[in-house]
Parts: sequence; C-alpha cells; structure tokens
Amino acid sequence: MSDIAGMPVLALILFAPWFLILSVMYWVYPRQPRDARRRLFDAVALLVAFVAFVFSLHWSFGFADRSHGHLWPQILATSVGYGVFLAVLTAAFFLRRRMLARAG
Repeated sequence: MSDIAGMPVLALILFAPWFLILSVMYWVYPRQPRDARRRLFDAVALLVAFVAFVFSLHWSFGFADRSHGHLWPQILATSVGYGVFLAVLTAAFFLRRRMLARAG
C-alpha cells in the first residue's frame, strides 16, 4: 500500500481544477491587447505561479509539525500553496496592468 500521507499531493489534486479556472481567467482578461509580449508575460507569470506553488507545497509539508495529526502537513501545504499561487497571480495581474497602461 502506498503512503500518500507522506507526499504533498493532496493540494495539487484538490486545487488543480480551481487553478485551471483561475489561470484561464488570468489569461483571458483583459481581452486586448493580445500581442506576443503580453502572451509571453502571461505564460511566464502562470509558470512562476505554478513553480512557486509546488515549491511552497513541499516546503510547508516538510515544515509542518506532525504532532498535530497525520493530515496537518497536507492541510498546511494546501493553505500555503494556495496563498502563494494567488499572491503570484495577483502581483502579475497588477504588474501587467501597469505594463499595459504604460504601453497604451
């Protein structure tokens, strides 16, 4: 029997659909302008958000105090990872908005 409690995969499984929805909304809004520079910026922002999520997931899973129960590492990893993903996307959203205002 595999020990899934020993891996921080629960957060990824639980949040994959929601991250997909947030990523599509970030990619689509605002609709204009859709030039190559904007697409590259959006792709890099989404990649950084995902990498930061995975890094924080593993970090917080390893940092969690296991005396609070077997699920606590998963709960902490899920909470921290979600917050990091949203923080990166939020920062990218406002940076992109500033970049678009300067260009237009």
